[in-house]
Amino acid sequence: MPTNKSLWAALAVASALTAISAPAHAQATRTWVAGLGNDADPCSRTAPCKTFAGAIAKTATNGIIDCIDAGGYGTVTITRSMTIDCHESLGSILAQDSAGIVINIPMGDPKDPLRTVRIRNVDISGAGFGGQGIAILSAAAVILEDMSITGLTKFGIADTRAEAGSLLVVKNSIVANIAGTGITPAASQTNNVVLDNVHSVKNSFGLAIAKGNSVTVNRSVFAGNSTAGIQVDPGGLMSADNSIVSSNATGLITSGGPVTIANTDITFNGTGISGATTSFGNNRIFGNAAAGTAPGAAGAAAPALGQQ
Repeated sequence: MPTNKSLWAALAVASALTAISAPAHAQATRTWVAGLGNDADPCSRTAPCKTFAGAIAKTATNGIIDCIDAGGYGTVTITRSMTIDCHESLGSILAQDSAGIVINIPMGDPKDPLRTVRIRNVDISGAGFGGQGIAILSAAAVILEDMSITGLTKFGIADTRAEAGSLLVVKNSIVANIAGTGITPAASQTNNVVLDNVHSVKNSFGLAIAKGNSVTVNRSVFAGNSTAGIQVDPGGLMSADNSIVSSNATGLITSGGPVTIANTDITFNGTGISGATTSFGNNRIFGNAAAGTAPGAAGAAAPALGQQ
């Protein structure tokens, strides 16, 4: 029969092994927020958190934060791969003194090779005085879907990453009433951007593309912008298809970067086009106070104009 001393020794060893094997502060792969939640809770379905910031601290890398009901969930900084999915219940953010969402995932973490952020059905409002909507500082890929970004003084979506080969996708979203630029792909290295069914309206610039950014625009509207619907800086690239650029001070401004337009209406602007563009001969450019620079043909002077 073992002595009391040996029993206590065995229990101590077992307790130490248990402490080693059980991680402290384990994070969940799926968490929840709710309007009546509490950030002191574990962010489970039955005990949700109150804010995105509270939930993100308890969500594992590559995890998902779901919204149980419509509510204001506060500004948040995302530093790991994460999905915020409010698709069935609108999540909202009031951006006042800081950006509504900051995305800043550093390179080099072997536990986070994807470095990808997905955000769905979140409304970001500056209420006319907040400065910034979404600021993308560092990440491999950012996917924004069903977003509404309005009433800001500086920008709606600003992508200023410094790494090459990054990706930004914006789909089924509206950016409106921005005193500055609605959407600005301004990464300093090669950045790929896809805008699909995006409405950027009543801003200063609807879309401003900086050098090194390659942007594909499809089924989108840039209207009522006080400076330009779309501006492409030298070294920027854009291909627009099946879109509308209307009722802006200038519809499309280009400064040397390859810009192609197809199946697109450029109408009722102060000036239709300023700068060189390439057309596939199926655009509708009319009703502008000044037509501006006529597009160059993609092919020889024939009805198809380069189409196949």
